[in-house]
Amino acid sequence: MSDHPDKIYKVLSKNEWKRALSQGVFKGAAVDLEDGYIHFSTAEQVQETVAKHFKGKTELLLVTVETKHLNDDLKWEVSRGGALFPHLYSDLDVLMATDVVPLKDNDDGSHTFPEEF
Repeated sequence: MSDHPDKIYKVLSKNEWKRALSQGVFKGAAVDLEDGYIHFSTAEQVQETVAKHFKGKTELLLVTVETKHLNDDLKWEVSRGGALFPHLYSDLDVLMATDVVPLKDNDDGSHTFPEEF
Protein backbone atom coordinates (compact mmCIF):
# COMPACT_ATOMS: atom_id res chain seq x y z
CA MET A 1 0.00 0.00 0.00
CA SER A 2 1.26 3.46 -0.85
CA ASP A 3 1.47 6.37 1.55
CA HIS A 4 0.66 8.70 -1.31
CA PRO A 5 -2.79 10.21 -1.90
CA ASP A 6 -5.29 8.52 -4.22
CA LYS A 7 -5.94 11.73 -6.15
CA ILE A 8 -3.64 14.36 -7.62
CA TYR A 9 -4.43 17.63 -9.36
CA LYS A 10 -3.27 19.53 -12.43
CA VAL A 11 -4.06 23.20 -12.94
CA LEU A 12 -4.18 24.38 -16.52
CA SER A 13 -5.98 26.82 -18.77
CA LYS A 14 -9.23 26.03 -20.53
CA ASN A 15 -7.38 26.36 -23.85
CA GLU A 16 -4.69 23.87 -22.78
CA TRP A 17 -7.37 21.35 -21.80
CA LYS A 18 -9.33 21.98 -25.00
CA ARG A 19 -6.17 21.24 -27.00
CA ALA A 20 -5.55 18.09 -24.94
CA LEU A 21 -9.10 16.88 -25.58
CA SER A 22 -8.67 17.36 -29.31
CA GLN A 23 -5.40 15.34 -29.21
CA GLY A 24 -6.57 12.72 -26.71
CA VAL A 25 -3.57 13.41 -24.47
CA PHE A 26 -2.23 16.26 -22.37
CA LYS A 27 1.45 16.63 -23.20
CA GLY A 28 2.00 19.37 -20.64
CA ALA A 29 1.93 23.11 -20.23
CA ALA A 30 5.00 25.16 -21.21
CA VAL A 31 6.65 24.66 -17.79
CA ASP A 32 6.00 20.91 -17.97
CA LEU A 33 7.54 20.63 -21.42
CA GLU A 34 10.53 22.66 -20.21
CA ASP A 35 11.04 20.47 -17.12
CA GLY A 36 10.42 17.15 -18.87
CA TYR A 37 7.45 16.04 -16.78
CA ILE A 38 3.89 17.10 -15.95
CA HIS A 39 3.65 18.89 -12.61
CA PHE A 40 0.84 17.77 -10.32
CA SER A 41 -0.06 18.68 -6.75
CA THR A 42 -1.84 16.90 -3.93
CA ALA A 43 -4.99 18.34 -2.37
CA GLU A 44 -2.83 19.84 0.40
CA GLN A 45 -0.45 21.45 -2.12
CA VAL A 46 -2.67 22.68 -4.93
CA GLN A 47 -3.93 25.93 -3.41
CA GLU A 48 -0.39 27.11 -2.68
CA THR A 49 0.65 26.03 -6.19
CA VAL A 50 -2.09 28.16 -7.70
CA ALA A 51 -1.29 31.16 -5.47
CA LYS A 52 2.40 30.94 -6.32
CA HIS A 53 2.32 30.09 -10.04
CA PHE A 54 -1.09 31.12 -11.39
CA LYS A 55 -1.96 34.42 -9.68
CA GLY A 56 -3.61 36.76 -12.16
CA LYS A 57 -4.23 34.02 -14.73
CA THR A 58 -7.83 33.47 -15.76
CA GLU A 59 -9.96 30.63 -17.06
CA LEU A 60 -8.14 27.95 -15.10
CA LEU A 61 -9.32 24.39 -14.66
CA LEU A 62 -8.58 21.94 -11.89
CA VAL A 63 -8.16 18.44 -13.32
CA THR A 64 -8.38 15.49 -10.94
CA VAL A 65 -6.54 12.25 -11.70
CA GLU A 66 -6.61 9.09 -9.59
CA THR A 67 -3.09 7.83 -9.06
CA LYS A 68 -4.19 4.19 -9.44
CA HIS A 69 -4.70 4.90 -13.15
CA LEU A 70 -1.09 5.97 -13.61
CA ASN A 71 1.86 3.66 -13.97
CA ASP A 72 5.50 3.84 -12.95
CA ASP A 73 5.81 7.08 -14.93
CA LEU A 74 4.41 8.85 -11.83
CA LYS A 75 7.27 9.78 -9.51
CA TRP A 76 7.07 11.45 -6.11
CA GLU A 77 9.94 13.94 -5.94
CA VAL A 78 11.13 16.54 -3.46
CA SER A 79 10.17 20.05 -4.48
CA ARG A 80 8.88 23.20 -2.77
CA GLY A 81 9.67 23.21 0.94
CA GLY A 82 11.08 19.70 0.83
CA ALA A 83 7.62 18.20 0.20
CA LEU A 84 7.09 15.30 -2.19
CA PHE A 85 5.25 16.37 -5.33
CA PRO A 86 3.78 14.06 -7.97
CA HIS A 87 5.47 14.35 -11.38
CA LEU A 88 4.29 12.42 -14.42
CA TYR A 89 7.03 11.45 -16.88
CA SER A 90 4.66 10.70 -19.74
CA ASP A 91 1.71 12.22 -21.52
CA LEU A 92 -1.59 12.13 -19.66
CA ASP A 93 -4.42 10.34 -21.44
CA VAL A 94 -7.39 12.72 -21.10
CA LEU A 95 -9.59 9.75 -20.19
CA MET A 96 -7.62 9.53 -16.92
CA ALA A 97 -9.24 12.78 -15.72
CA THR A 98 -11.95 11.87 -13.23
CA ASP A 99 -13.09 15.46 -12.73
CA VAL A 100 -12.51 18.81 -14.42
CA VAL A 101 -13.81 21.91 -12.66
CA PRO A 102 -13.22 25.61 -13.24
CA LEU A 103 -11.50 27.73 -10.62
CA LYS A 104 -13.31 31.00 -9.91
CA ASP A 105 -11.30 34.10 -10.83
CA ASN A 106 -11.27 36.75 -8.09
CA ASP A 107 -10.78 40.48 -8.63
CA ASP A 108 -7.42 40.44 -6.79
CA GLY A 109 -5.95 37.78 -9.13
CA SER A 110 -6.48 34.93 -6.68
CA HIS A 111 -8.75 31.94 -7.26
CA THR A 112 -11.52 30.26 -5.35
CA PHE A 113 -11.51 26.47 -5.18
CA PRO A 114 -14.49 24.14 -4.98
CA GLU A 115 -15.86 23.62 -1.47
CA GLU A 116 -14.16 20.24 -0.95
CA PHE A 117 -10.84 22.06 -0.76
